[in-house]
Amino acid sequence: MIFAQQNGRTSIGAPDKLFGVSSKAKERIAQIGKENVINSTIGVLLNDEGKLIVLDSVMRCIRGLAPEDYAAYAPILGIPEYLEAVKKAVFLDEMPEAYLEVCYAPGGTGAIRNAISAYTKPRDKILTSDWHWSPYDIISAEIGRKVETYNLFNRENKFDYVDFENQLGKILDEQDETLIIINTPAHNPTGYTFTSEDWDNLLKSVKKFPEKKIALLVDIAYLDFSGDAKEYRQFFKKLIHLPENLLPLVAFSASKGYTMYGMRCGALICMASDEKTAKEFKDVMSAECRASWSNGNRAAMTVIADILEDDSLFADVVAERNAYMKILKKRGKAFMQASSKAGLKVCPYDSGFFVTVPCQNAEAVSCELQKMNVFTITLGPGIRVSVASNTEEECRAMPAKIKAAMDACK
Repeated sequence: MIFAQQNGRTSIGAPDKLFGVSSKAKERIAQIGKENVINSTIGVLLNDEGKLIVLDSVMRCIRGLAPEDYAAYAPILGIPEYLEAVKKAVFLDEMPEAYLEVCYAPGGTGAIRNAISAYTKPRDKILTSDWHWSPYDIISAEIGRKVETYNLFNRENKFDYVDFENQLGKILDEQDETLIIINTPAHNPTGYTFTSEDWDNLLKSVKKFPEKKIALLVDIAYLDFSGDAKEYRQFFKKLIHLPENLLPLVAFSASKGYTMYGMRCGALICMASDEKTAKEFKDVMSAECRASWSNGNRAAMTVIADILEDDSLFADVVAERNAYMKILKKRGKAFMQASSKAGLKVCPYDSGFFVTVPCQNAEAVSCELQKMNVFTITLGPGIRVSVASNTEEECRAMPAKIKAAMDACK
């Protein structure tokens, strides 16, 4: 380091793994043509021509914004209309019996950052699953926290609530508070969705620590592309009437469900069991936001507010989104069917943008796949495939190629 401080960072200056592989894929496409390369590195929903899918109904709303919707400052917590709209976007017509408060954040990333910062102390450990979105680690490290993990799946490929409880207990033996991140439904990177039984087992475990303060953060980034809207929201009912030492939080993102990736629009929701805790959330979030991004993207907030205030427009968004979700479901199903046919073991997949293939020598397998003109992302002991960005035909072709690459690397 020259002037900047290391501060525990271990990857300063290192090339980004995702963009590095993505660049290789683009180079190969330029050499031999797009039709001869499978690029499964992209974490957004693309159409069969490889173009970013953007909802036309959302674009109509964006084009209708007034100049002041772009230029004026927004309140620190977000414009009031947006804060109300987020509640409807997340809970639809079944508002939970809780003291709800909402704070704008620049995407789900900002919501996760604020939750970790506000509800843990420096040097605290937080808990999430072994398979997880890697920025959880980066966000935590940047504000002086550390991520600990539990096994997401047991030997039966079901939620390993036994290891979850064991790892939670180890953390709470050392500290009086923690934050748990649960990414569901359509978990990134496996596509797994917590079942009702999973939630019961998880909550049974956290209730065994009544003397500790536990914030339970649910990252719902892929909720709107997971399945039936009401069915996949039923778990919210399990997060009410919890013991007073447990605080449910929800990280909302407009990136996927509203295809507003670059507008950086999200929110953190507090589902408090009492009014004082809800007020504390608002007060603390005011400080958190002011000390980081200060004011949010007013244009993005206005778009979401306008959509949720207009029943007809919201219906158009939902209809358009559901049509694309059917395409996504077909791609995921095609990959899973082809995996079964090829004898390729994958993590349990329910829905969402990604499927993960466990393999101990993932880097070697990834390099072997690149020789076959297939580009994927390695995540620890596994390979992540983006069914969101590949055609149904490509999803059917990849499992056999991955199996061949794994066999070649034994």
